[in-house]
Amino acid sequence: MRTRERIDPSQLDIKDNVVSINRVTKVVKGGKNLSFSALVVVGDGHGVVGFGVGKAKEVPSAIKKGIEAAKKNLIRVPLAGTTIPHAVLGNYCAGSVLLKPAPDGTGIIAGAAVRAVVEAAGITNIMTKSLGSANPHNVVRATVAGLDMLKDPTVVARMRGKELAELTGATA
Repeated sequence: MRTRERIDPSQLDIKDNVVSINRVTKVVKGGKNLSFSALVVVGDGHGVVGFGVGKAKEVPSAIKKGIEAAKKNLIRVPLAGTTIPHAVLGNYCAGSVLLKPAPDGTGIIAGAAVRAVVEAAGITNIMTKSLGSANPHNVVRATVAGLDMLKDPTVVARMRGKELAELTGATA
C-alpha cells in the first residue's frame, strides 16, 4: 500500500452525499438499544473524494459524524479530462467494482453507491459494473480502492522514460 498525501479539507469546497442509513439495534440485558449508522461520501468535484461511517442515536448526528470521518481519509484521483485514465478493478471483501473510462457524452453508468463516489470525485463519463456484493459499504470501499489504484499517465511515462504520446499510442 502506498503512502497517501494528507489533503486538508478546510481548503476545499467539499460537498457531502449520504449513500445509506441503517437502523442498528443492540440487544442488551434491559432491552434493545436503537441507533443509526450513516455511510457518507464527500468530494470537491475536482478529483478529491473520501467516505466515512458515523453512528449515533439520531440520524443527523450520525450523518455529521460520517462527514467528519470522510474528511479524514480523502484521496486524490487522477483524471483524464472528464473520465479516468485507464480501466481498473477495485476490491474490498466480497465487493468488486470494475471502472472503465468512457468517451465524452456517455455520462455515469453506475449503481447508486458507485455513482455517489464518482460524482463526488468529479468524474462525468465512466462505465462501471458492480461484481459480487451489493452491500453499499463494500461497494463504496471497493470503488474508493479502485480509484486509489489509478495511476497518472504522465507519472507512468516519466517512470518508463518515455513520452506521454508514445505511451498512449497517439500519433504526432
